[in-house]
Parts: sequence; C-alpha cells; structure tokens
Amino acid sequence: MKKNKDSLESLMKQLETITKELESNSLNLEESLKKYEEGIRIYKQCHDIINSAELKIKVLNDDNCDGGI
Repeated sequence: MKKNKDSLESLMKQLETITKELESNSLNLEESLKKYEEGIRIYKQCHDIINSAELKIKVLNDDNCDGGI
C-alpha cells in the first residue's frame, strides 16, 4: 500500500466521488467492492490525519497550560 500525502480536503473529495459512484448503482459487484475498498483506505488516511491534528492540538494546549508559550 502506498503512502499518500494528499490533503484532508483532497481525500474527502475522493471519498465523495466514490460515494456518488457507489450510490449510482451503475457498478457491478466487483467494481463496487474495489471502490468500497478504496473508500476504506482513504477513510483510514483521513482518520490518521485528523488524529494527528488532534494530538498536535492537545500537545499545544498542554504546553500552553504549563506556561510553555
């Protein structure tokens, strides 16, 4: 699996496109499964980006409360 450095916004747009494709009912089962798998992979990337941002915010807030800033 390749590591993609896309922005959260870009990844969310990709998820939106995949969702529309899946909802269109124009894909066969195999294509739908591939799109679903791709969507899950992108979702995990989004989740990692958000978790990383939350951790940075927590660290910054902890530093600020400790008189670090």
